[in-house]
Amino acid sequence: MEKEFQDLFQIRHNDDRVEVGKVLIAEPFLEGKYFNRSVVYMVEHDPSGSVGFVLNKPLPYTTSELVKELEGVYFPVYIGGPVERNQLYYIHRRNDIPDSEEIAKGIYWGGDFKALTEMLKAGKVLEGEIRFFAGYSGWTDSQLENELQENSWMVGTIPTDTLFTIPNEGLWEQAMSSLGGRYKLWANFPEDPILN
Repeated sequence: MEKEFQDLFQIRHNDDRVEVGKVLIAEPFLEGKYFNRSVVYMVEHDPSGSVGFVLNKPLPYTTSELVKELEGVYFPVYIGGPVERNQLYYIHRRNDIPDSEEIAKGIYWGGDFKALTEMLKAGKVLEGEIRFFAGYSGWTDSQLENELQENSWMVGTIPTDTLFTIPNEGLWEQAMSSLGGRYKLWANFPEDPILN
């Protein structure tokens, strides 16, 4: 019984590999304001490195407050990660935004900002079709693989049809619980064990 308890918070590596369109789910005790209980959507992953955006850390500002060109457009903005925090990034479901890159079926990254601005101001892009991020999460060549070996992350998925509408509250718990088994217990473990 004691060995089982000690083993409870060891990640049992599954066959899921990091891929574009999948999510990284932080282990329960990963520290730091960017990655503590975060869910990171992966938009790039190859031998040279990886890029993703934290889905569940909203900023207390809207697009209108942060970007002069988007004045009057009040969409939420999330902390995408610690890299280039003064830059705005976006993923979306719109195949009509020029120069955007399809990263998963029906999911696009970036695109012509001027065209997007015009579409947003004309009300042609809805809040449930796009997510904005200040900064991104980046890893150099083998850095993410090392973090996976250190049990910092689990690899999971989020259905693409709910990617833009899932609530921030409880997203980490939901993503962790969806892995099943011991991870359902992890999802309910308090952030501060002293409060248990």
